[in-house]
Amino acid sequence: MKIEKKIARLIGLWMVLLSPFTFHLSPLSAQNMTSSPYSRYAYGDLNENVPTAYRAMGGVGIGMRSNRAINSAQPASFTACDSLTFMFDLAASVNWSRYRDAGGMKNKANGNLEYVTMQFPLYKRWVAMSLGLQPYSSVGYNIQLRDSTAGGDYDYTLAYVGEGNISQVYGGLSVNVCNWLALGANVYYMWGDLERARSVVFDDATINTTIQYEMLHVSNVRLRYGAQFFHTFGDHSFNLGAIYENRMKLHSDLLQLDTDTLSLSNTGWELPMVWGVGASYTWDNRLTVAFDFERQCMAAALYNGAPGSASGLQDRNRYAFGAEYRHNPQGRKYVERVMWRAGVNVQDEYLASIGAKRVTASLGVGFPLYTIGTVINTTLEYTHRGNAAGLEDNSLRLTIGASIAENWFFKRRL
Repeated sequence: MKIEKKIARLIGLWMVLLSPFTFHLSPLSAQNMTSSPYSRYAYGDLNENVPTAYRAMGGVGIGMRSNRAINSAQPASFTACDSLTFMFDLAASVNWSRYRDAGGMKNKANGNLEYVTMQFPLYKRWVAMSLGLQPYSSVGYNIQLRDSTAGGDYDYTLAYVGEGNISQVYGGLSVNVCNWLALGANVYYMWGDLERARSVVFDDATINTTIQYEMLHVSNVRLRYGAQFFHTFGDHSFNLGAIYENRMKLHSDLLQLDTDTLSLSNTGWELPMVWGVGASYTWDNRLTVAFDFERQCMAAALYNGAPGSASGLQDRNRYAFGAEYRHNPQGRKYVERVMWRAGVNVQDEYLASIGAKRVTASLGVGFPLYTIGTVINTTLEYTHRGNAAGLEDNSLRLTIGASIAENWFFKRRL
């Protein structure tokens, strides 16, 4: 987006915000995947970008290797697909949230498309590729508070509003170095706008309204590297995985409006270094259990020209545990082939002042279709974040996805 267009858009929003009767960002076109007040800070709510099937298993993925899912979180896993199969995966979700603080309680619902990915082999079982569109982070909140000045002489409304997201497209390549080692890499192009506004509107029209507004526009290319070690002993399969992303500078512009002062700056933003390890075990292609640990080094990455720790950011640790069970993959009864999943995810908030960890419990079911290689995956997640002493956020998210696998490269004999 050119600077002139940004300034014109900013001035248009300013005129909307100056109205004492309404406070919203209606000109914004972003489709948000969150309504949490916690998305007010930094880059908003971060997305873990695992497929629906693995989301039901607590969000594991680093150590997962399967020909039934496109696992974009681990680029080394793409060669797990069948050498004649083209895969396509998409999902959408709806989220119900309840926010509670000392001032009361509010319910909110929202939904959106989650992701679109595809995967296909390039050379037999040795080389495979994946492409996709995913969210990186989302901002979406609308908070209004009533208060008065010291002594109660003047009443006013304090409002915080934010919208926007950072999206990404990726292309990934995976290579089987040998029968027990795969390496891979994803290249992401990221772009998006995060917009936040704050206003103080007095009931007394003779007192001027105060507006503070900012829009952060970012774009960049980033890389993720992955490795997996795997082996099968009879009915027992073991996978070990690791991922790594180096710290990357974001191309960024920050437009700020403080009532009547407009400024443009680029003091520096960075994406954090990320590393993680994971493991999974599968018995007889029926039972799978998995564990992930991931760390995002937010405190050291630049945020508005200074290390993130100066803005109250901290490193984010994520622990994920999950399991999947199906009674008999080749069973004649449909219920024997249904996949049952469960998991838990515990992670630190990357804003230090929140304190409490975010905890998510998940359940899911995979319904295989009879006629084609398609699985309809459903996941239900319950998330608790914050605490009763401050702001408590409880949400329930339903995600439905379709994972389609077709033998596009098979030559039929006449």
